[in-house]
Amino acid sequence: MLIGDGRILQVGTRREIEPLIGSDDSVVDAGQRVVMPGFVDAHTHPVFAGNRAAEFEQRIEGASYAEIAAAGGGIRSTVRETRAAGEDQLLDAARRHIRWFHAGGTTTIEAKSGYGLTLEDECKLLRVIRRMAQLEDGLRVVPTFLGAHEIPDEYRGRPTAYADLVIHEMLPMVAREQLAEYCDVFCEPGIFSIEESRRVLMAASLLGLASRMHADQLSDSGGAVLAAELHAATADHLEHTSARGILALQSAAVQPVLLPGSVYALGSTRYPNGREMIQAGLAVVLASDFNPGSSPTPSMPMILSLACTQMKLTPAEAITAATLNAAHSLGRGHEIGSLESGKQADFVIHDCRDYREIAYFFGVPSVEAVYISGRPVWARLKP
Repeated sequence: MLIGDGRILQVGTRREIEPLIGSDDSVVDAGQRVVMPGFVDAHTHPVFAGNRAAEFEQRIEGASYAEIAAAGGGIRSTVRETRAAGEDQLLDAARRHIRWFHAGGTTTIEAKSGYGLTLEDECKLLRVIRRMAQLEDGLRVVPTFLGAHEIPDEYRGRPTAYADLVIHEMLPMVAREQLAEYCDVFCEPGIFSIEESRRVLMAASLLGLASRMHADQLSDSGGAVLAAELHAATADHLEHTSARGILALQSAAVQPVLLPGSVYALGSTRYPNGREMIQAGLAVVLASDFNPGSSPTPSMPMILSLACTQMKLTPAEAITAATLNAAHSLGRGHEIGSLESGKQADFVIHDCRDYREIAYFFGVPSVEAVYISGRPVWARLKP
């Protein structure tokens, strides 16, 4: 692979590439290891304060995610800690998360807000996400506004009033300051209904933001059908989506983003029906859903393993879902997601000879080095 000015100039056999190497060029020898596109993690919540390790223990002892949330935990717990943190403190925490993403071979993330739930705090999170993208050894970052993530404490019992705040105050500011490309909403009974979700996403569309959706995670509430109706870029989670929902996504060419890490971390066994979605011709995406509560992992190799063992995707299907399909779901399929001439030189050297080993040896670090635009941003320390 020949690289110049951060882009791939040519891919070919060694015999084809070696004569093109100039005397001033540097050469990276992967030592017959697997070289792949960097993972494109198309659903993450990377900016937050604190963690929810105590709730992790509560779930082990038998409390459900819904019970913990009803008692004031869950997302609202992280909201309270995140509101109290300043931008620099949140950026410091995010820097640690960036190292974790690099260690798993991720070079691009979609980054959601959603732990502020006030105008000021949601904008604070989106500014931190912007600063993440500007770090010298950072990641490619695609920002998503998720003010409709949960009903905050001060609006309990008044979801319509909070949706009005998102629509009439938060969204106009986000659009005016160009803080996000997408708007997301957690569409679920008891959080944001179908009608409230429709209102939020239609308002976002009028302001120039494309749509993504948390849909059918906890019940088959019609979220996938709404995503199809609104021609959203993606419908995410889909653990409870019916055949009707899959047909709707297929008809509207909405990409499903499947998040097996959250199913695993919550102790559930109901994984989304990825095999049926692939058979329906959908360009399935796999993502980590990295967040402090329901999926505290940024490891895409772990996600590949879960997709293969629990959802019966082949390793090749899983890798495609986590690279090229994911890039297209973010509107960047022409720039990243595969190693082709003209694309950004975002690639990872894995310490294996067979790409299937990345999902097969679960829990074993495979990443040797990470490059973004042809520049090394992370390397595993040698003993």
